[in-house]
Amino acid sequence: MTGLSCINMSISDFYAKHSHYKTRLVLHARDSKNDDVGAAAAALDLIKNVKIEATIGPVTSMQANFVIKLGEKAQVPIISFSASSPSLASIRSPYFFRATLSDSAQVNAISAIVQAFGWREAVPVYIDNEYGVGIMPYLTDSLQAVDTKVLYQSAISPFATDDQILEELCKLKAMQTRVFIVHVSPHLGSRLFTKAKEEGMMGKCYDWLMTYRMADFLNSMVYFVIESMQGVLGVKPYVPRSKRVKNFRVQWKKKFHHDHPDLIDAELNIYGLWAYDATIALAMAVERVAGTMNFGFQKRNISSSSTNLETLGVSQIGPSLRQALSNTNCRGITGDFLLINGHLKSSAFQMVNVVGDGARRVGFWLPGKGLVKRLKTTTANTSKNYSANNSTTLTTIIWPGDTASIPKGWEIPTDGKKLRIGVPVKEGFTQFANVTRYPDLFDAVVAELPYAVTYEYVPFANPDVNSAGTYNELIHHVSLGIFDAAVGDISIVANRSLYVDFTLPYMESGRESISMIVPLTKDVSKNAWVFLKPLTWDLWLLSLVFFIFIGFVVWVFEHRINEDFRGLLLTKLALASGFPSLSTMVFAHTRMVVIIWCFVGLILSQSYTASLSSFLTVQQFQPSVTTIDELIKKGDFVGYQKGSFVKETLKSLGFDESKLMPFKSAEECGQLLSRGSKNGGVAAAFDGPTTIHLILAQNCSKYTLVEPTSTLEAIRWKNVSNIQEFNTDGLGFAFPIGSPLAPDISRAILKVTEGDKIKDIWGKWFGDLSTCPDRCNSVRSNRLGLSSFWGLFLIAGISSFLALIIYTGMFIYQNRGILMPSDSRVPMWSRILHLLKIFNQKDFKSHTLKKSIVDDVRGITAPAMEVALLFLLRKWHYRSSWNATNTFCRRCLSLSK
Repeated sequence: MTGLSCINMSISDFYAKHSHYKTRLVLHARDSKNDDVGAAAAALDLIKNVKIEATIGPVTSMQANFVIKLGEKAQVPIISFSASSPSLASIRSPYFFRATLSDSAQVNAISAIVQAFGWREAVPVYIDNEYGVGIMPYLTDSLQAVDTKVLYQSAISPFATDDQILEELCKLKAMQTRVFIVHVSPHLGSRLFTKAKEEGMMGKCYDWLMTYRMADFLNSMVYFVIESMQGVLGVKPYVPRSKRVKNFRVQWKKKFHHDHPDLIDAELNIYGLWAYDATIALAMAVERVAGTMNFGFQKRNISSSSTNLETLGVSQIGPSLRQALSNTNCRGITGDFLLINGHLKSSAFQMVNVVGDGARRVGFWLPGKGLVKRLKTTTANTSKNYSANNSTTLTTIIWPGDTASIPKGWEIPTDGKKLRIGVPVKEGFTQFANVTRYPDLFDAVVAELPYAVTYEYVPFANPDVNSAGTYNELIHHVSLGIFDAAVGDISIVANRSLYVDFTLPYMESGRESISMIVPLTKDVSKNAWVFLKPLTWDLWLLSLVFFIFIGFVVWVFEHRINEDFRGLLLTKLALASGFPSLSTMVFAHTRMVVIIWCFVGLILSQSYTASLSSFLTVQQFQPSVTTIDELIKKGDFVGYQKGSFVKETLKSLGFDESKLMPFKSAEECGQLLSRGSKNGGVAAAFDGPTTIHLILAQNCSKYTLVEPTSTLEAIRWKNVSNIQEFNTDGLGFAFPIGSPLAPDISRAILKVTEGDKIKDIWGKWFGDLSTCPDRCNSVRSNRLGLSSFWGLFLIAGISSFLALIIYTGMFIYQNRGILMPSDSRVPMWSRILHLLKIFNQKDFKSHTLKKSIVDDVRGITAPAMEVALLFLLRKWHYRSSWNATNTFCRRCLSLSK
């Protein structure tokens, strides 16, 4: 009735203002009495018998389906001001015009609200007909785009009884989700909220949103329905306030009360305004095409056996009228009236909050901008930037339960089913989770939640009480919804996070994802060869090679100018390695090489001394094995906890699967380590740091923790730890992806781990830490390897090699006449041999050899000089005067001195 009265007023107002128009719209009304078949029959009667040129209607989306096809057959435009189901667009009829907003236009506004308040799950509640079903694909897609899951859709029949509505509400109440998006007719919605109020579902923690069809009818609802809807948030199309709209509302109310005096509470809604604008658009289109074609219907060529539908004629003005409607752009009472591809252009939505006797506006949603408090805002804040403390986005909302606190959108139902918490079944390491014996850390964490959570531990076991599978299989059960969560010593591994959400770790993994524990060896200080232990074999070998190399370099530099380096080559190389007659080494290259090598030797000797002292004094930290490479090379057996991801990690490190032995408890691990790899046990055990510490807590005097030592091994260990499927951040609890409980549990874990409760739990798990103070310290091998000194050897090698090249180049340059003689007939090999002979000879030009000769003469004594003098006199029969002889003797004696 509201729509019909608005259509009549529109015709009257339009032609009163456009009295010069040559055409007039004549209204032929039919009442379908809200019956789909009746609407189809009325449309057929109007088109076939009355021969109407256009139809304003039908009212509902269910009625529109057949009427649209009927209008397309007769080429009669169908203009609907209230059929809003998005599914009608799939008919793709060029003769259907939707003068109302599609329900799909509001889904982005709804999802913006959901995203703004951080709700991760929502349940649509819709009427089970064309109107309700049509919006569901668009609504679910829009919610998923803001990371909100739709785990359940509540469909309510339009003919549902109160008991059926109550039954569906009980299903919703038993769920954790407390965000409900209602998309029903106003009549069904009134009954729904009334029952929800009776069931206690309009209190705190509940969040109700409604679409614009019901939100726009709030002013027409009775008081007790509004009372049951307190705190509900809704969206509705925004109609700008204007004097024209205000005057129209007053005039409409007078006319409606005059025509229907028994309906005193009727209120004008958005559909009446759209009906008014649609009528004006049709009148303008008819006037535009009236002079181009004649009105009337053209009969079809039909046979005598044709059906009633086949006897329909075809409107002659229909195609032109359709084109005119498509191009109509006018200023209506609701704003700009523009049909784009047969659909009304989308506009802004306003957010309303049911408070008191009606609804108050709390903000707007604008296409491309998001949520804003006022339309005059130039830089609108999008919903992505909304926060609970941001008052610039929306006005304060009063939520169900008469509270301004934003509901978190979910709650553990106190009268619903208990949460099923999956617990691994283990023979050992029960400190983390044991269904029957030990209170779990999870209990302490749940106690810190600000609300009550009812749950029960369910063992992950077969009917025979044995474990039902690995930890990965337990995680898979959580992802499938068989368990609501999983607790225990569950490692937070990257590939598992693809299927579940982990809480923050209640125990960190430390630097390494997995750790290695090995037995302690006997006192190595009693070993006769302990002096070789400080250095690794490669460092010993390299040091020997460099001693020989440096000796050779020194010999090359000194043998031509230093008598101490003359003689047998091997002897002199040995002497050169020990630097004999260091004071005589005056060659510049020799000094540089010797100084650098002395520095290397000093570092090596000091490091060797410190490492040897450690071997002789710290015997309790001597592991039997220090490297993974050593385990793989020897083919030793190694252990891992059964069901752990560590097995795959060890295989990736290079261990043969046949060398991997599982253990179930700390006691079994200790037995395997005690027997050793050669006696049916293992040489080392691998697991997460937490489990390893539990083993050490019981056997701290027998075993120790070992880290990788060599650079190559450390790189390999690091690479494996960084592989996505093996990386772990510690131990945590697993929840289904998107579970709203996981963030609250993470915050509760922080409260527990930062408080005093964790100390009591650690004491129960690990015992008294003071009884074994060093058991948690990882042992690193004391042996010094090449990786620690390769830089020193590199500097010594490069400097010596460069000095050797420079010296060789200078020698060749000085003797270039030998390699390139004037007589080219001398063979090259002869030249090279000659050059080598010169290289092996003394360099008498050197100042060191000259000085040596003078020193030899000065070293002759006086008697020896006299003997030499007499010998010379006799041999050469030297005769002279006494003065000459005396002069010669004085010179010799002077030289002697």
